[in-house]
Amino acid sequence: MNILVVSVPASGHLNPLLPLVDAFLAQGDRVVVATGSDPGGAVARSGAEFWPAGHGEMDWFATVQSRVRGFPGDGLAPERINYYFVPRLFADIAAIDMIDDVLACGRQLGPDLVLFETYAFAGPLAAVLLGVPGVHHLIGPMLPHAVLELANDALSPLWRSFGRDAPGYGGVYSGITIELSPPSLQALQIPSGERLELRPAPLPEREATASSPPLVYVTLGTFFGGNLDVFRTVLAGLAAEALEVVVTVGADQDPAALAPLPANARVEPFIPQADLLPRCSAVVHHGGSGTMFGSLAHGVPQVVIPQGADNFINGGLLAAAGAGKVLEPGEVTPERVRDALRSVLEEGSYADAARRLATEVAAMPASAEVAQMLLSRFGGS
Repeated sequence: MNILVVSVPASGHLNPLLPLVDAFLAQGDRVVVATGSDPGGAVARSGAEFWPAGHGEMDWFATVQSRVRGFPGDGLAPERINYYFVPRLFADIAAIDMIDDVLACGRQLGPDLVLFETYAFAGPLAAVLLGVPGVHHLIGPMLPHAVLELANDALSPLWRSFGRDAPGYGGVYSGITIELSPPSLQALQIPSGERLELRPAPLPEREATASSPPLVYVTLGTFFGGNLDVFRTVLAGLAAEALEVVVTVGADQDPAALAPLPANARVEPFIPQADLLPRCSAVVHHGGSGTMFGSLAHGVPQVVIPQGADNFINGGLLAAAGAGKVLEPGEVTPERVRDALRSVLEEGSYADAARRLATEVAAMPASAEVAQMLLSRFGGS
């Protein structure tokens, strides 16, 4: 098969697609990824081909900022963030910026299908215009349906410019949707189309071996790693605890910026999750889907300190499933961080829920199975 992948140019959007991209490549398919840039060289490392599409998030955000008198999203309650940014940033601006480049790529490639992530609204439109199936790849738990209804309104003029009517939900649920959330973490059902499951994180590469003292991993992911105040608050809260604290700030950040450190802590730019999670007793993080799913695959309970985007949704789902606690903005003090972590470490229900979710993750289909199914469906035998 020839496969066109459409993604917003950010690691948190592209990385969840890469296991399926790898599986396509392993079965001999040609894969071209259309995105604004290659985040961290991930496309090149995968062996897929890169096609530039649009100018990227910084330009899109600057366009939003030019339209408002204040700072975009300033004063919003956390639960309203997606309602504000998804239709304005990703539908009204990003899709328009990306669509011509995506179509040019598609016309040259001649894809058998278009695979796109939730926020890459140029993807479903390109699939319709190219006359090929569109496959929607979630990058975390589903956004509220009302968010995508607002995005559909914002996209309507773009669809009409091609002589088409926006089909609802920005077109993302028009065909197959690949879901990543294990059953106990699902709060919504896809409103239309066909559903496939895909394991959201690799299975543990080795058996868990809890450290003594307990190892706690602290990260804010790739996008929020520069928020040093949050790291300092967490480190202050855990400084007197009998723990080994490992912080990763991201490859673009300087670990020395957090000095001086408590005696029980160390800071690194990056450590592969597969090396760290088997030894972890808990993870403190921002609520990004990659960290959440990776921790759940290892059965590790979590404390979530949401920073933006989908973090609040993920934290709420994790807490509802009993596998973690959430500290909302305004609640993040050293004392509250300490108390939340003590809870997930000492109250056995959190670890029990995390292990239950790990079992559900392990039962979900691997990327190779999903790639083979799509090959059988759209590429012939």
